[in-house]
Amino acid sequence: MYKKIKNLFFLPAASGIILMISAVLGVIIANSFLADFYFSILEIYIGGLSILHWINDGLMAVFFLYVGLELKREFLVGELATNAQRILPGAAAIAGLTMPAFIYYLFNKNSFDAMSGWAIPAATDIAFALGILALLGNRIPLSLKIFLTALAIIDDLAVIVIIAVFYTNNINLSYLLGASLSIVFLIFLNFKNITRPYLYVLGGLVLWVMIFKSGVHATLAGVILALTIPLNQVKNISHGESPLITWEHRLSHWVSFFIIPIFGLANAGVSFSELDLSMLIHPVVLGITFGLFLGKQIGIFGIVYLGER
Repeated sequence: MYKKIKNLFFLPAASGIILMISAVLGVIIANSFLADFYFSILEIYIGGLSILHWINDGLMAVFFLYVGLELKREFLVGELATNAQRILPGAAAIAGLTMPAFIYYLFNKNSFDAMSGWAIPAATDIAFALGILALLGNRIPLSLKIFLTALAIIDDLAVIVIIAVFYTNNINLSYLLGASLSIVFLIFLNFKNITRPYLYVLGGLVLWVMIFKSGVHATLAGVILALTIPLNQVKNISHGESPLITWEHRLSHWVSFFIIPIFGLANAGVSFSELDLSMLIHPVVLGITFGLFLGKQIGIFGIVYLGER
């Protein structure tokens, strides 16, 4: 039995399977007699933040660090190493943002208050997107996974900028300055070819605090930190790998089997106890539903089709 469970974690689709189980479990618990206990746990405050905030702003920053490392490697020496290879996922990400927002606008253009939700269908949930892709395991080409990863990260970064510009009432410039100084420190380490992990960890933690306090979404810190981790010929003696590859390998299982399942469990728990069927035809609901389901497909597949043509 132990051997079977151990072998499960080495399956190509293992992370996707565990994510889906966690998400389904979250929905079931949120609509069971355990619902009050479930939501009360997520609302417990530790160190000034609720557990849900620690998951979405803290653990997900580590997730974005991991996918950022993967994307940087592909941009420098992999499937996205040339401008021609980068154009398609970039254009698809932009189309995948604008088309859902446009469809949402069509449903809600007559309501000033409802129009403020135009960015909701624009966002792509990268964790669930990659989780679903993982379910297919080795049956899909690596290039497709890389394309989706690049598209989703560009999409998420654009949404973070949208939130900062359109939905953040108070941007703390002092903390933004602190974040800028942290970035300069990390770039300096990279420029000087310094590979000591603890220096990058320290700089990344300070950067996370500064970005979080500034009012901008803290997961951005993970991507920025990933971009400063060196991918060079300086070898790690114990692993024979560059610093970036070492970080990527060490984070892989933590992200796949700890961070992502917890994220799914905490965020998929939607309660239907107060659901009124009339809500399903509300313009906001229709705008989000059709924006996500049709807008993403039309925008992304349309650009891919045109790009291939």
